[in-house]
Amino acid sequence: MEKKCPECNEKIIGRIDKKFCSDYCRNSHNNRLNKDSKNHIRNVNNRLRKNYRILESFSLTKGTTKTTRIKLLDKGFDFDYITNIYTTQKGTIYYFVYDLGYLPLENDFYMIVKRE
Repeated sequence: MEKKCPECNEKIIGRIDKKFCSDYCRNSHNNRLNKDSKNHIRNVNNRLRKNYRILESFSLTKGTTKTTRIKLLDKGFDFDYITNIYTTQKGTIYYFVYDLGYLPLENDFYMIVKRE
């Protein structure tokens, strides 16, 4: 039985377990499968990446630093986009974007932290 390439439908020549006729077809097939097909998903991922880069731009001393809400907003930080929330046993709530997070403090100050 003759195997056909799932991307271009050409005959596959070579190893018995080969799935595509060429690297080009394999890459095209996988790129199409893994593409963010919806703009909403792509936009959310872009916003999370931007928030992460902003948090990363602050110099951390011993894994923490302090900043103001205004500084975060001036850099374009969007407080609506986080990846998870961590609540300590004492009830303190940290908001994280991957491994970088922030803790709201008094007077519009924020402590930026890195999870080890």
